Amino acid sequence: MQLVINSYGSYLRKSGNCFLVKKDEKSLEVAAGKVSSILIATSAYITTDAIKLALDNNIDIVFLDSFGEPYGRIWHPKLGSTTLIRRRQLEIYDSSKGLNLAKDWGVRKMENQIDLLSRLGKTREEKRPDLDVFIEEIEQCRDQMSRLRGSIEARRQDMLGLEGKAARSYFEAISSIMPERYRFSGRSRNPARDEFNALLNYGYGVLYSLVEKGCIIAGLDPYVGFLHTDSYNKMSLVFDIIEIFRIYVDETVVFLFSRRRVMDEHFEPLEQGMGLSKEGKAVLIEALNKRLDESILYRGRKIKVRNTIQMECHRIANSLIRPGEELPEDYDQNILDLEEEVGEEGERCGEEAGRCSEEHREEGGS
Repeated sequence: MQLVINSYGSYLRKSGNCFLVKKDEKSLEVAAGKVSSILIATSAYITTDAIKLALDNNIDIVFLDSFGEPYGRIWHPKLGSTTLIRRRQLEIYDSSKGLNLAKDWGVRKMENQIDLLSRLGKTREEKRPDLDVFIEEIEQCRDQMSRLRGSIEARRQDMLGLEGKAARSYFEAISSIMPERYRFSGRSRNPARDEFNALLNYGYGVLYSLVEKGCIIAGLDPYVGFLHTDSYNKMSLVFDIIEIFRIYVDETVVFLFSRRRVMDEHFEPLEQGMGLSKEGKAVLIEALNKRLDESILYRGRKIKVRNTIQMECHRIANSLIRPGEELPEDYDQNILDLEEEVGEEGERCGEEAGRCSEEHREEGGS
């Protein structure tokens, strides 16, 4: 589970083998074994012993700004990328291998968009003819991208142009099925100009942190990308890989609107735009985590969506240093077994949580 701190002035510290979150008179205690990551999305206090507990349990701490974008993180120093993988990232950057990787991500992104619009059309008969037109436009972009040859440097503008054209058709299609008051005109960022983009931007911010962690654990350098240009302090590879996972945020946001779970109080005005309120962030994160914890069929196995992010990063790293060689057949199972062990440990820590509280009170803590 993710431990999300989004109440201003919250206090996070260690209590035994648990995290203790306090805000005024309210408190919440969570066993470390149950926590996969900690998101701090507001001004809050965190003690060094809580940081150490997180590092000892391989739990990364991510700091999000008001738009939901990560501006910093703390992770275990052993999660560094290997020299060989980094070298290979640089070696294939301007080769056909680099182009093929970027094309694969772009094509898969468009196929995800096509799939979502097709599913939306099945439940919206009156909108299906219009959605079919948008789908055809995205299919044309996908087919053109798949036919590109050469190097990234030679084809970057072509790829970005096709990606942008497909995105315009996609979001115009999404807007067309929104309730009248929530329709929007394309993408808007930092700040969003409308409710849909405010939710989307924050959801993408949460997703960025998961992809960044996946890159680091797999040994990939998140700053050495392919399609998205390198610039100082920009995680280009994260922007590349996230393309194939954006669909899970898109689905979640569309779901919230279609189920009429979006309320006016979920948003707050910003200079020249709007952002999410505390309540809005909570609703989105709950729905997104539920989606990420669902199991999907991935390369012949049923696995949680959030775990496919890590596995994709490992597959990319493996393809760089062992071209043509797939990961071991039991690799997926190793991930699942580890997940089950963590789950069992979490239950034991859950039973221990009560003892943590008792010990803390006996020691005179507050």
